[in-house]
Amino acid sequence: MVSRELMLAAISGGTPDWVPCSFMIFSALRAKSRDDLDFVERQIQLGLDAVVELATWGSGSGPDNADLPGPLVRFHPDVQIRDWTEDTAKGRLIHRSYDTPAGPLTAAVRWTQDWRRGPHVPLFDDWVVPRAEKVLVETDEDLDRLAYLLRPVDAETRLLLREMAAPKLALAEKKGLLVVGGLGVGLDAAAWLCGHENIIWAAADRPEWLARLMEMLHEWNVSRMDAMLELGVDLFVRRAWYEGVDFLSPAQFRRFVLPGLMREVKLAHDAGAAFGYINTSGTMPLLGMLMEAGVNVLIGVDPVQGRGTDLRRMKHATQGRMALWGGVNGFITMEQGTQQQVRAAVREAMEALGPDRFILSPVDNVTGDSGQTWHNVQALIETWKELRDGGTGQEHVGGGR
Repeated sequence: MVSRELMLAAISGGTPDWVPCSFMIFSALRAKSRDDLDFVERQIQLGLDAVVELATWGSGSGPDNADLPGPLVRFHPDVQIRDWTEDTAKGRLIHRSYDTPAGPLTAAVRWTQDWRRGPHVPLFDDWVVPRAEKVLVETDEDLDRLAYLLRPVDAETRLLLREMAAPKLALAEKKGLLVVGGLGVGLDAAAWLCGHENIIWAAADRPEWLARLMEMLHEWNVSRMDAMLELGVDLFVRRAWYEGVDFLSPAQFRRFVLPGLMREVKLAHDAGAAFGYINTSGTMPLLGMLMEAGVNVLIGVDPVQGRGTDLRRMKHATQGRMALWGGVNGFITMEQGTQQQVRAAVREAMEALGPDRFILSPVDNVTGDSGQTWHNVQALIETWKELRDGGTGQEHVGGGR
């Protein structure tokens, strides 16, 4: 099997020749790569099952969707944007105002020492939430104004996607690699717009308001999905780091998240694509609803930092119905652990989650550039290869302890 066939077999419940290994995010290697094509080549050289990510490559990330790669965010032509900074007793603030036909939307964040966005408040960005002095969306009137920012993907953006995706699709065809599109979004976007605490309170105190916001985001998301799906992706991925029970109860998930998710999964399936769902913590109580929605693969199974995650229980609950992608913690195990700990984590993941409907990966990222981290990457890959080929995964990896 070529890599694409292995990945599709693992995702769909077929019989892959062995468990594939594909890093869901690999920032440390990407930082060493000249470009996206070189990034893929470097993964292949390591023996990994690289994927071609059109979400990133198809458009890049614009200034307003740094944490939501995919079709560039474009606003209604009547929206006027103003940016300015202000020195206050709390320090410097960065302000942004969207003047829409329905009235203004305003946001303000603290310019901290580690702020890396310049004099600009992005629309969709994790960096905004912990520094927010004023969130963008709070009231019923704000939802009316938000509609002017959630503009459907237009013809010009679709053309840009097709042009930028063409060489990447050619690479995937030549190398036999899985093509991934995205990123879909739901509650993550709500948190960026409103703040995490406000979303949690709204789920209890203003459920109709939150339901309206989630429906607006769903309709916008469908337009983004359609633009990516028409490129012919194998797997469409929704980012859902903030949709676990760390933020909502299972009952609230069923009310606010599940209806739109079910429609989006069907849209992907109707286009011939599988559907992936990224959630790394607070996932266990939601497994039944994810399978009810028809999600093909849960991306981000983290046995260390994933709150409540139990690998064996998760495998038992999803057996035959949903694939699992992950199994080894990225930050604590891969970046801070020993090679022996990495080897043990790989053996545990392969035993608990394999051999079918499983893709091995650190969760959710490997970011460090230390010698220790790179020795651990080598240990993970070598242990995976030994185990997939029938070995014990116990052999020594040179250069480490």
